[in-house]
Amino acid sequence: MLTKRIIPCLDVKDGKTVKGINFENLRDAGDPVELGAFYAQQGADELVFLDITATLEKRKTLVELVKRVAQNVNIPFTVGGGIASIADVSALLNAGADKVSINSSAVQNPNLVNELALEFGSQCVVVAIDSKLYHDQHKVHTHGGKKPTDIATFAWAKEVADRGAGEILLTSMDHDGVKNGFAIEITKKLSEILSIPIIASGGGGTMEHFVEIFQKGKADAALAASVFHFKEIGVQELKRFLSDKQINMRLS
Repeated sequence: MLTKRIIPCLDVKDGKTVKGINFENLRDAGDPVELGAFYAQQGADELVFLDITATLEKRKTLVELVKRVAQNVNIPFTVGGGIASIADVSALLNAGADKVSINSSAVQNPNLVNELALEFGSQCVVVAIDSKLYHDQHKVHTHGGKKPTDIATFAWAKEVADRGAGEILLTSMDHDGVKNGFAIEITKKLSEILSIPIIASGGGGTMEHFVEIFQKGKADAALAASVFHFKEIGVQELKRFLSDKQINMRLS
């Protein structure tokens, strides 16, 4: 049985970690490098850093942040935000990132998934999908959740998997930040139709929610932000709780 992963997510804006509800009303959650180092010490399996307002002008800022993170953590970390080319990925990997996450750029240019998988290997390519439910249809959103598309979530997830994505980072926008539990049904369906790992994001508020997303939602990893940032749940205590529930965890 594969080990399940707990992944703190740091949404970064202007060099600060921020967190909102349903992608709105962001508030400061601290220094991303310090938080990353803290989570690594706490036993997090991986980290995700997302530059949520990334533009090309901020590319240098993100590279500098990656360098600082790499100097302070000893676990794999993924970086996303404004990545649109092989050159962008090269810069981030050379700065110390282990994987990259792409969303809007993949929707705009699906061939980018193929190109990155071919150049760097599928294990390096995470496709993030921000999904929202409209009239019984799960639809993909881009640009930090600001732009809805007509693309169906399940069809898109299957396409990027076929194109070489190594993992899907699925964020349910309806669940994001409200802490009422993860999107179990959509995560379960994706886990069943795809052969690549699914990282569930959005809605983790209690330790029991993490049990549900692993046992019922069949997620390979669970990602959360505010419950960790604001010390509502400790990473180490969560992993021990999950282990006690017969969920296979890496314990330090």
